[in-house]
Amino acid sequence: MARVIFIGAGPGAADLITVRGARLLAQADVVLFDALTDPALKELAPNARWLNVGKRGFCDSTGQATINALLLKYAREVNTVVRLKGGDPSVFGRLEEELEALADEGIDCEVVPGVTAAIAAAASSQRPLTRRGSGRSISLATAMTRSGDLHATRTADTEVFYMAGKQLAALSRQLTNAGWPAETPVSVVSRAGWPDALHSDHSVRDLAQAGLLHAGRPTIVTVGAGARALNTPIPRACTAPVETLKPLKCKASPAGEAPSSVTSSKQEP
Repeated sequence: MARVIFIGAGPGAADLITVRGARLLAQADVVLFDALTDPALKELAPNARWLNVGKRGFCDSTGQATINALLLKYAREVNTVVRLKGGDPSVFGRLEEELEALADEGIDCEVVPGVTAAIAAAASSQRPLTRRGSGRSISLATAMTRSGDLHATRTADTEVFYMAGKQLAALSRQLTNAGWPAETPVSVVSRAGWPDALHSDHSVRDLAQAGLLHAGRPTIVTVGAGARALNTPIPRACTAPVETLKPLKCKASPAGEAPSSVTSSKQEP
């Protein structure tokens, strides 16, 4: 029976795949690939059979049960099956369902990580997701739930929303309802990781204005500390109200004695 390898193709251009991912992809007999993977990746496995099983929001997509069935079918017929996923397989890639389907049949699997779109968007816009002193936590979320509801939260210094391009006006309202001040910086990047990536800066108040520029393009929306431009202070009101634990310091003790804990009253940067 074959092995099934889940490979993160990265968020855009083919050369964002990892070296390990490229090496294992070249060994594939069958590749089940997502809609947003670069067609140039086929050059790494030219003799493999490539099957498009992509999913796109608000569009016709391959059902999850069908994908699971195809994985099981080819795992019984060939030596190496690659499930090629955009970004990182474990971030909004429905990896759990596919791993469970294979595990139920006793089929061996391997998962190769990839660059997720949030990281590519931060790189493209030169907006680091973490900031010393102000951006110490990150939340990754999908803008839409399975039921089609739009949700926004304020649980971290930086919140990143995937698949939000068609919902920017509604997302602006939800962010306000979640407690984000109107002037909070928002960074919007579409087609992150591709040569034609677009980036625009907004606030929670005027986020809807990004809709026309990024229309029809896979879009990442970053809110909060990780969205502000470099050398631009972020208003204190715009940081998430998340309590930070005080760091635990240890004093050196004589040999044979347990170290004593000292809680610092000074906030670490």
